[in-house]
Amino acid sequence: MNRRSFLPLLTLSLSLPLSLPVSAQTRDPSRLRVALLPDENASTLIQNAQPLKTHLEKALKKDIELVVTTDYSSMIEAMRFGRIEVAYFGPFSYVLAKSRAPEIEAFAVGVERGSASYQSILIATAGGPVKTLADVRGRPFGFGDQASTSSHLAPRAHLLRKANLEGDKDYKVVHLGTHDAVARAVQAGQIPAGALSEPIFRTLIERKVIDPAKVVRLDVTADIPNYPITMQGNLAPQLKQAIRDAFLNMKDKEVLRAFRVEAFAAASDKSYDVLRETAQILKMDLAKVK
Repeated sequence: MNRRSFLPLLTLSLSLPLSLPVSAQTRDPSRLRVALLPDENASTLIQNAQPLKTHLEKALKKDIELVVTTDYSSMIEAMRFGRIEVAYFGPFSYVLAKSRAPEIEAFAVGVERGSASYQSILIATAGGPVKTLADVRGRPFGFGDQASTSSHLAPRAHLLRKANLEGDKDYKVVHLGTHDAVARAVQAGQIPAGALSEPIFRTLIERKVIDPAKVVRLDVTADIPNYPITMQGNLAPQLKQAIRDAFLNMKDKEVLRAFRVEAFAAASDKSYDVLRETAQILKMDLAKVK
């Protein structure tokens, strides 16, 4: 196997000076920076994605640098200002990125159990004060990053629709950053309830990070369009097609496992309109979400 030497982990921060947007000319760089969604611990993400790095280096004949940004907002800005070429976004963080950088393209979406959608799960501490959605009233509720779909947008809308609970009015909104941080905090009883991606929750149980006896399921949300893979729109056409093929033709189960999917299918921006509509229901100004 033609394995190039691994490049070090790059951590990006909004504290770094912003560069000017990349030019409109087609680009064919020798190195591609591929960003992973920062929804879990960075070192875990990088370790699990090493098979992806090897796969892309072999398929594209280019050096691949795996990137984990400090948070969702810095990932959006990195894509906006051309600091990364390919990015694995959450559904809502993609919507935010697209609103700020219309030229980026969603080209692939994960398929799991035959579906290109997933759900958010709302959980509570076993034996704790929250046993139903109604019990959330007047108490803290844990979310992940503000730009997270399944650990903020979807469950927050679910609480409003199903239990008439409005965040920061009927309960205290607590942002903990990542999905695993929410699950750990609920398990430890640091917060009585919270929400995260159901596939990530299952993975945390499989890894024995979370003890299923210490948490209870409150509910799940409606289906959410799955995480899209995106790329810069100004890349050379032949490179864009090669990147597209590298994901859509991906068969290696070890590589796919890093994304918690069984395959990738072609993506459509229109599939994410439901999240734009959900943000409107929650009266969220996309320009102000960080």
